[in-house]
Amino acid sequence: MLKKYCHSIDEAFRNTVEQYPDKEAIIFRGNKLTFAELEEQVDKLAGGLYSKGVRRQDRVIIYLPHMPQWIVIWLALQRIGAVAVPVTHFYGHAELSYIAKDSGAETVFCADTNLGQAIKASASSSLKRIIVVGSIDLTEFEESNMEKTDILTFESFLSNHIPSLPTVKIAGKDTAEILYTGGTTGVPKGVPIPNMSFLEAITESRKASESLVPLSEAITIQGAPLNHIFGQEVGLGALLSGDTLILLPRLELDDLLFHIEKYRATTLFGTPTLCKMILDYDQLDNYNLDSLLYVFTGGEALPVEVLKRWFQRFGKHLYHGYGSSETCGAISLIPAGEPFPEGTAGKIISTKKIKLVNPDTLEPVSSVEPGELLVSSENMVTRYWNNPEETARHFINLYGCLWYKTGDIVKIDSEGWVFFVDRSVDLIKHKGYRVAATKVEAVLYKHNVVGECCVVGVPDARVGEKIKAFVVLKAGVGDVTAEDLIKWCSENLSSYEVPHCIEFRNTLPKSAVGKLLRRKLRDEER
Repeated sequence: MLKKYCHSIDEAFRNTVEQYPDKEAIIFRGNKLTFAELEEQVDKLAGGLYSKGVRRQDRVIIYLPHMPQWIVIWLALQRIGAVAVPVTHFYGHAELSYIAKDSGAETVFCADTNLGQAIKASASSSLKRIIVVGSIDLTEFEESNMEKTDILTFESFLSNHIPSLPTVKIAGKDTAEILYTGGTTGVPKGVPIPNMSFLEAITESRKASESLVPLSEAITIQGAPLNHIFGQEVGLGALLSGDTLILLPRLELDDLLFHIEKYRATTLFGTPTLCKMILDYDQLDNYNLDSLLYVFTGGEALPVEVLKRWFQRFGKHLYHGYGSSETCGAISLIPAGEPFPEGTAGKIISTKKIKLVNPDTLEPVSSVEPGELLVSSENMVTRYWNNPEETARHFINLYGCLWYKTGDIVKIDSEGWVFFVDRSVDLIKHKGYRVAATKVEAVLYKHNVVGECCVVGVPDARVGEKIKAFVVLKAGVGDVTAEDLIKWCSENLSSYEVPHCIEFRNTLPKSAVGKLLRRKLRDEER
């Protein structure tokens, strides 16, 4: 069990290893790693990195796809008090170079498949050391003119004898990692996550499912990227709670469903888009998913239609939550086993305090009004990395307290249930009205031909903004026109909320975690 009095991630991991040394920690491609075996690799790598000069609060980039080595690296960095900087392995050298320069990282772990990108990034950044996971012949690099950058192998750290690691004192407020926001609202910003903030987040997250799946008894399948706070909060949180974690090299439906059935997974998490893809999959009947006890969604609003379809198909609820990187994950969660109203994102978790304010004046709104959500906590993130301008915009002192200004409009009912309305930047201002894009999308999703949709505001000199919907139709549907869908919306929405234009597309742009990139569509129109 994760102990609340732990002051560092490494202390929590050591406690877990002590309790469950012979228990399976990670399953990957049929191979299993116990907690004791994981600890051995972590300790060797931590010692090796220390011997190479990596020290407390030094930034180190993890530029890898999902594999056990990813977790070994992340935990080894926690052991020496270094700062992990996880990024997607799909980045090219320009994005990697930007992250390296912004974070000041001098070391990067990469795969043999993206080594070329890491080498290119090192030429225009602070990177001095590249550690490669995978099969590679280093002789060609020894003969090259790469004087600035050392290239080493991950395996050399595990096979070589390393002197014992000295004790590194890590404080709860020390930065454990820097997560870069996905860039859905602009240039990626670094979010420094303190140790205690991360430990609080995973404790609250695991507590939400404990009534269905007791601590240390879950078999959790990784359904969101490890470089994202959502994937970490549930995935790494499971591991630190003594659960078994199934890692997939890539998120493909056949592979996902196969692993759920083979290993009798109890816990699945991912975006609502992933859950919808599972429901729409034409091979779903070939798999037995009865072992799933707890399925959790986050990262975007959960359409009520997806919630209903999941319960009709599996006889079990989809649980939902809401959070952000800047709040180190969940702000609100639905406690498993508790009845909840449709459309809710849960209740505010115990470690967070909130206020709802008018987004323009920052004055408090009445208890029945929606407002922009401000969030604070004892061990909260307090800034963006190396970005005082964005810090001043989003981290504000108000009412004698530091708050994170989420930019999200929510409402909270009399029983404390949170309902996401929209991002303040996504509210469409039409003829003086504020139209929630998510409300229009919810109505479109109720039509039986709509597979995916995204609604944005298009600037218009006469009315402020017009409402435009991008729609992907379900496969095999008959002839459907834009007029048909506009008529449907007019029957289910107020007149000022009805889309003026509908554009059909084959696909919609998504981020690495499956979020619809509304900004990209909005920018195209503008």
